[in-house]
Amino acid sequence: MMFEAGFESVPDTRKDLKGLLDDYERKLILLALDAAGGHQRRAAASLGLLPSTLSQKMKRLGVRRTVRVAWTTDPLASSIPLPAAAGAFAAAD
Repeated sequence: MMFEAGFESVPDTRKDLKGLLDDYERKLILLALDAAGGHQRRAAASLGLLPSTLSQKMKRLGVRRTVRVAWTTDPLASSIPLPAAAGAFAAAD
């Protein structure tokens, strides 16, 4: 069953309001990050948020930072999660 919500149809998934709002907020954050080329500060500014607020929301909603790999032709390797710590990779000699 579908319900009309203004300009868009919304499927009847029987989610609670909080779940629907979280899904919508997650989608907006992902769109802003994509438009900002993955730059969190730019995405935060475009959403009218402080970078720390965006970071908190990303953590709460399970949005992970990713790095796009431009040199691969494998569609499954289009993004790779960043390591947890900045020094996770040692420089090779």
